[in-house]
Amino acid sequence: MGKKGKEAARAGGRAGAVVTGADRGIGYGYEIARQLALHGLHGRGREDPCGGGDGGERGVASVPAFAAWAAQTHGGIHVLVNNAGVNFNRGADNSVEFADQVIETNYLGTKRMIEAMMPVMKPSHDGRIVNVSSRLGRLNGRRNRIGDASLRERLLNDDHLFEELIDEMVMKFPEQTKQDNWSSKWPQMYTDYSVSKLAVNAYTRLLAMILWDRHDGQKIYINCFCPGWFKTAMTGWEGNI
Repeated sequence: MGKKGKEAARAGGRAGAVVTGADRGIGYGYEIARQLALHGLHGRGREDPCGGGDGGERGVASVPAFAAWAAQTHGGIHVLVNNAGVNFNRGADNSVEFADQVIETNYLGTKRMIEAMMPVMKPSHDGRIVNVSSRLGRLNGRRNRIGDASLRERLLNDDHLFEELIDEMVMKFPEQTKQDNWSSKWPQMYTDYSVSKLAVNAYTRLLAMILWDRHDGQKIYINCFCPGWFKTAMTGWEGNI
């Protein structure tokens, strides 16, 4: 991407990137933006895809407004890095008190950014979307996985993977946490965070299949990755990176 970013700059339109999360995501958004700049991209940070982390109407409305600003000011973007995320548990804690907010920011906020920014991406330069995720969102983790085998199999099967299935899962999860036996149905470690990242991973797979069918010159590539245990505000500045 470095070579293509520099080529775009020489062609008169510097390749642009948007990184959400500022210094509060898992992957430390400032460093991501700095590395992209070293490869010839013009970076723009966005602290929170939910406009302050409250998931309110102001935040929802601000995302398309930001996309419109990027299109008008920069003519669109080439790279979107969804790094913003929240997690309210530390150590051995596994509270689901803030499950709604975790789902709203980590999954719905990421999805909202993709939906708003994809129309203003410049596919002629092979646009890229990177979703910073977590290995806690694996479907088949030894301990940390969904207890519902049927749901797990549907999420694993590309032929049965639909946006409605993912959305149904994340909407059902907060409701089930209000039941006494909810813990047997969902991941056992950092449950709300794990479910949110599981949804991000599944949604990334789904979009990858959809975008793969685009013609050359119109493609947008998407993937997710886990950066490891990073020292950011979200982790309480704990971590080994």
